[in-house]
Amino acid sequence: MDFLGAFSSTNLLFLLEGFYVTLKVAFISIILSFIIGGLVGTLRFAKIPVLSKVLVVLVEAIRNLPLLLIILFVYFALPEIGINMSITASAIVALTVFESAMLAEIVRGGLNSIPKGQMEAARSSGLSYVQALRLIILPQALRRMVPNLVSQFISLLKDTSLAVVIALPELLHHAKIIQAQQTSYVIPIFILIALMYFVVNYGLSLVAKRLELKNA
Repeated sequence: MDFLGAFSSTNLLFLLEGFYVTLKVAFISIILSFIIGGLVGTLRFAKIPVLSKVLVVLVEAIRNLPLLLIILFVYFALPEIGINMSITASAIVALTVFESAMLAEIVRGGLNSIPKGQMEAARSSGLSYVQALRLIILPQALRRMVPNLVSQFISLLKDTSLAVVIALPELLHHAKIIQAQQTSYVIPIFILIALMYFVVNYGLSLVAKRLELKNA
């Protein structure tokens, strides 16, 4: 094990470049999946005829597929029907599709956790269904969702490593390049990237705990 050589400035900079891609892909995917998953979860909660049933089928189908399969499908299969995307865009789309389905269930569960009487009271006070949902139900539900949402975001960050199969230049991809050049770097490099993932994910978990205590 050559820790000194593995942790050279060149290698560290190369790993940081990969980690930047990891964080960028994760951040964009989190924002998009939160928007889409929130919308889908809310529509499922509203139980709109036909649309709700269609969304159930889509969400359950996606949730029960391996994320790796979705990544491979987006990158290799979509070009066959004329939809071509870069490696980064393919990773973001695949992660967004998968995480949106996961978040939709979290949002729906959070909304269902609010007593139905609150919606009825809001409607009887003159608010429309949309107004009651936006002003009364959603704010309460979001506070209850925080731990699960952050947990899912942590999973998404870790799941970006699966995009190594399509050569996304993220942290694990760069780590593999370094260790392929010198086998004595394998253990030091993987210890370092494990530490990098841990620091970010542990930080997110602390934020979740603080928000949970604040909203308790």
